[in-house]
Amino acid sequence: MFDFEKYTKIKKNIANLRKNTKIIAISKNHPLMSVEKAISHGLEIFGENKVQEAQLKFEKIKKNNDKIKLHLTGPLQSNKVKVAIDLFDVFQTLDREKLLKEFAKFPKQIEKKSFFIQINTGKEITKSGINPEDTKSFLKLCRAYGVKNICGLMCIPPIKEDSKKHFKLINSLSKDNGLGRPSIGMSDDYLDALEFEPQYIRLGKILFGERTWETLFFCFHKRPQKAL
Repeated sequence: MFDFEKYTKIKKNIANLRKNTKIIAISKNHPLMSVEKAISHGLEIFGENKVQEAQLKFEKIKKNNDKIKLHLTGPLQSNKVKVAIDLFDVFQTLDREKLLKEFAKFPKQIEKKSFFIQINTGKEITKSGINPEDTKSFLKLCRAYGVKNICGLMCIPPIKEDSKKHFKLINSLSKDNGLGRPSIGMSDDYLDALEFEPQYIRLGKILFGERTWETLFFCFHKRPQKAL
């Protein structure tokens, strides 16, 4: 369940550090009741990793509350773009030309959306994202396909490496390419990320607790039944 005290403490810490950083509450695999509790305490920015789960939790919420902004923080399949573009406000995981081709089919809609390019700073085979040295060429490709509202870069550092090294690289790439502040830092390394003036930090576990089989059940138990 959402921990308002923890959220307040983090917000105060950001304010004390005089950082202009926003928190994305990563609600993936957490139940609707947790999201509703967070909203009741004033949260307006959420992150989800899967289109279908986000639909189940946020479609109705967003229709009734235009202050809620939803970020896609997980990999996006190209065949889900048509659905995702109606639901999400910010896409944080642009990472391949095939995805750009799909977004280009919706020129009017993408004008109102914001995007981050995901950089695979550790060049990990198991992770999405483009290699750091390809940032400039991929940025040109984005613009060629009409995806022009690139806010910045995003990364997920390798688990066993010093996050600061990767945050420093993202900051350098951002400056070299004339981009805004990045989306960096999660529950385990957001304090390190704050040193680099991020635009967003993405907090899940620290705000909502560990995901368990019980939370997964409550997250999906209201899934609509298929017609017989």
